[in-house]
Amino acid sequence: MKLFPRHPSKLPEGPLSRKALQNLFRNNTAVISAGIIVAAVLTTLLGYLITPDSSPFANEQHLEIAAQKPGFSVSMLKITGNEPESHCPLTERWLFGCKNAYSYIPFNDYRFENGKIILSACDRSGDTDLITYEYLIQDVLYALPSKDGHLSFSAGSPDLRGAIIGDDIPAMQHDIIRHHIITRHYLLGTDRFGRDMLSQLLIGTRVSLSVGLISVFISLLLGILLGALAGFFRGWVDDLIIWFINVIWSIPTILLVIAITFVLGKGFWQVFIAVGLTMWVEVARVVRGQILSLREKEFVEAARALGFTNGRIITRHILPNAMGPVIVISAANFASAILIEAGLSFLGIGVQPPMPSWGTMIRENYSYIILDNPWLAILPGMCIMLLVLAFMLIGNGLRDALDVKTTTSV
Repeated sequence: MKLFPRHPSKLPEGPLSRKALQNLFRNNTAVISAGIIVAAVLTTLLGYLITPDSSPFANEQHLEIAAQKPGFSVSMLKITGNEPESHCPLTERWLFGCKNAYSYIPFNDYRFENGKIILSACDRSGDTDLITYEYLIQDVLYALPSKDGHLSFSAGSPDLRGAIIGDDIPAMQHDIIRHHIITRHYLLGTDRFGRDMLSQLLIGTRVSLSVGLISVFISLLLGILLGALAGFFRGWVDDLIIWFINVIWSIPTILLVIAITFVLGKGFWQVFIAVGLTMWVEVARVVRGQILSLREKEFVEAARALGFTNGRIITRHILPNAMGPVIVISAANFASAILIEAGLSFLGIGVQPPMPSWGTMIRENYSYIILDNPWLAILPGMCIMLLVLAFMLIGNGLRDALDVKTTTSV
C-alpha cells in the first residue's frame, strides 16, 4: 500500500504551469509575438531550402542590376560552368547552400548571329543599353573537356569545340531559348552589389537568432551558477560574487562587448561568446534574489533534515521554484543580444562578410536612405525592430502569465 500516492493533477506545478500557459494564450499581443518568433525560427531551420538564392551566404552578385526596387524582374542567360559537376546533398544545401553550376548574365535583349548569342545589357538605371556581351552558343550549353580530359574554360580551341558538339546550330539555339533564358524575380529588390535582398534577410535571421540563443544559453549557465552560489551560501562567497557582479555591471555593455571582441577576434562564434559574457550579470542578480527568498522556506529545511546534499537542494528543490523570473529575463536578454549583434555588425566588428547579417546590411546600405533606395537599409532595420519587439512583448506576456498565486496540494 502506497502511503503517498502521486496524482498527476495534484503534483506541484512548474514555472510554466497549465494555468500560466492559459493566461499567456489569452494575451493577444503575446500570441502575435509568439507567432513572429515561430516564423523566424522556421526561417532559421529551413535556411537555404526556402531562399531564392541558395548559393553560400546568398552571395550571388550582379552589379548590372544593383539597387533595384522591390518587385524588380530581369531576363538572364544561364551559362553552363566549366567545372566538374558535383552533387550537392540536401543536408549541405540546407546548412551551407550550394555553389551554382551556372553563371547568370542579366540582359535586356538578345539575338543570334554567326553561331553566337549577343546580349544587350543596360546600366543600373535601366534606361540605356551600354554593354554588349557575345558568347558562342556552345559555351552557353556545354562544359568543354580539354585534351587531358579535364574541363576547360570558354577559351578552348574552336576545332575541339566543333568536334565534341557538332554543328547543329538551330537545335542549340532552340535549346538556349527553352532552357537557358530565364526570368528572375526579386520580390524585395537587390542591394548595392546586386544580391537578392529577400535571400539576404532570410539568411540574416539565422545569425540574429543564433546569437540570441547561444548568448542567452551562456548567460544562463554563468548567471544561474554564480547567482545560486551567492544566494545559497551567502557569507564571503556572496560578497565576492556580488563584488564581481558590480564590477561587470559598472562597465557599459557595448564597450565590454567590443573589448571582448577585440580579444577573441572578429567572427561568427566570437560574437556569441562576447555577447553571452556580458549578459549573465542580470541573470545572476535575479537568481540570487530568488534563492535568498527561498532558502529559508520549510521545504528547504525539510530537505536539509533528510540529509540531502547542497547540490541536490539547489538543483532539485530551489532552482525549479526560481525559474519563473529567469524565463522572463531571458526573453529580454534575447532581444538585447539581437540588438548588440546588429550594433557590432554595423560597426564592422561583428559577423564578417560575406555572411549576411541585418546589422551588416544596414552598414552597407545606410547611405541609400537619403537617395532613391531607402528600403535597402529600412528593410533590415524593420526586421531587427520586429524581432526585438516580439521578444520584449512575449517577455511581458510571460511576466503577466507567471504573476499568479496558485496553491497546490499533495
